[in-house]
Amino acid sequence: MRADDDQEHEHTHDHPHPVNFDPTEAGHDRHRAEPDAGRPYRIGIGGPVGSGKTALVAALCRALGDEMDLAVVTNDIYTTEDADFLRAAGVLAGERIEAVRTGCCPHTAIRDDITANLDAVDRLTERFPALELIIIESGGDNLTAVFSRGLVDVQVFVVDVAGGDKVPRKGGPGVTTADLLVINKIDLAPLVGADLGVMTEDAHRMRGQLPVFTQSLVDTPDAPDVAVWVRARLADRAARPARSEREPAVPAG
Repeated sequence: MRADDDQEHEHTHDHPHPVNFDPTEAGHDRHRAEPDAGRPYRIGIGGPVGSGKTALVAALCRALGDEMDLAVVTNDIYTTEDADFLRAAGVLAGERIEAVRTGCCPHTAIRDDITANLDAVDRLTERFPALELIIIESGGDNLTAVFSRGLVDVQVFVVDVAGGDKVPRKGGPGVTTADLLVINKIDLAPLVGADLGVMTEDAHRMRGQLPVFTQSLVDTPDAPDVAVWVRARLADRAARPARSEREPAVPAG
């Protein structure tokens, strides 16, 4: 950059920057909720790195794959690691798994510019016209990461006990506004000194009436509670009139 450009764009701090510390505020969603008539239901699964998102996706594929037509989109920054894991685990046929390499912070691809994920969804629906469900897994991100309602119909946020029992009370829109919060790896709580009672109490306090599930995929490898919740969401969708045109995005819940 030229020296005169430096001077032209010099940033001083004699003006305020707006800061929002509301843990329930996800920011503006620039995309409208898509019409849901004639397309698969889309569930987003997000959460921090290492919280068990991919393992939950695999569990749901095992639990639901024999009863509904489903596919998966994964997101990684540089690799196709999560898609490779799912293919190697054999939870779905390889052609039912699409990998998105975001090349940027994961929340950008699931909220701000959702084009790559929508393209992956389109490829799957063209390949499998009878699809009923697409699970979209975000790359690992922080507590502010939520999906655009232009990309998913509902979203699940996954945290784990190894991240510390203070995580739920730290809030952030992932914790406070996701349609379902999952506290994962509860079998590790005694080993890492996490108080599961504190975590669940804080989670319910931060989320109000929104549901909180605890699970260990070691003890229940097919994620039965989350699978039941997914089935209920699909049943709810089938029972209500389909959205026939784009609607403004609405808060989670």
